Amino acid sequence: MHSARWPYWHHPRFSSGRHQNNKVMSSIWEALYASGVDLVLSGHDHDYERFAPLDAEGRVDKIRGIRSFIVGTGGARHTEFGTIRNGSKVRNSETFGILKLVLHPIGYEWEFVPEVGKAFTDKGKGRCH
Repeated sequence: MHSARWPYWHHPRFSSGRHQNNKVMSSIWEALYASGVDLVLSGHDHDYERFAPLDAEGRVDKIRGIRSFIVGTGGARHTEFGTIRNGSKVRNSETFGILKLVLHPIGYEWEFVPEVGKAFTDKGKGRCH
């Protein structure tokens, strides 16, 4: 079985949200990319955003890139998006909810589960490195 490497922390490295990209996280992202991490979870911005797999410079890398999710949808007021960043695939700043992750032997699935009465969702699957 695959040994998943899914780090998480508060400030996202890449973000289209109110706080935008956080260069302080650059060295951590470089180390994670070099070690083959599959995905990263963060918050800070009060929105939901999913990125395509990115390299350490923020370029889309479908082979070795790290998929990242910003899930700041736990109950504080939402904030609007600013400049949309390279690789941003899905964004929502109007729905509270959680991100459900399921690990499989060679991959994973994600699903944004919205608050009761809301329709926004995002789901998909990825392969582990």
